[in-house]
Amino acid sequence: MTNLELVPAPNPIFRMKAAPVTSFDDELKELADAMLEVVYRKRGLGIGANMVGVLKRVIAIDLQENGERMPLVCINPEIVSQSSETISREEASLCFPGIRVEIERPARVEITYQDVDGKRHKLAAEDWLATVIQHEMEYLDGRTFLDNVSKLKRDRLIKKMVKDMAHERKCNDRSCCP
Repeated sequence: MTNLELVPAPNPIFRMKAAPVTSFDDELKELADAMLEVVYRKRGLGIGANMVGVLKRVIAIDLQENGERMPLVCINPEIVSQSSETISREEASLCFPGIRVEIERPARVEITYQDVDGKRHKLAAEDWLATVIQHEMEYLDGRTFLDNVSKLKRDRLIKKMVKDMAHERKCNDRSCCP
């Protein structure tokens, strides 16, 4: 499982709900490590398992503040409380290249989750970490960050992304002229 690849959007997997993890075994640890490897290789902040084609309730995050790796893998994460105060940030996704959009979310969340050994944890998150957790957890519920904007805006952004990706594929071909 060490060679996971991102699933490019649009893809039906982004509308599917991930199943709870029930086995805390070596396969789960390999999945967690492979997901973090994708985050580092793609220079992202986090991913949900759906993003690599796995329908399990797993998110892998590393904000790499001050250039230091501090991985966080949350198995079966659940938001147990959130602030009424919100924050608006520009968000993007590794699976939706070229799309950036302003999203308003709760500024603080408290989650419960399990680690790869099945041990239960509680985490209070704010600022970027709260945003990234909420963003990645949406994937596990069959939603993406684009579900937080109007259908018209979402459709426009996806259409532009698909067109740009087709152009990029064509221009990576030797027959493409600048």
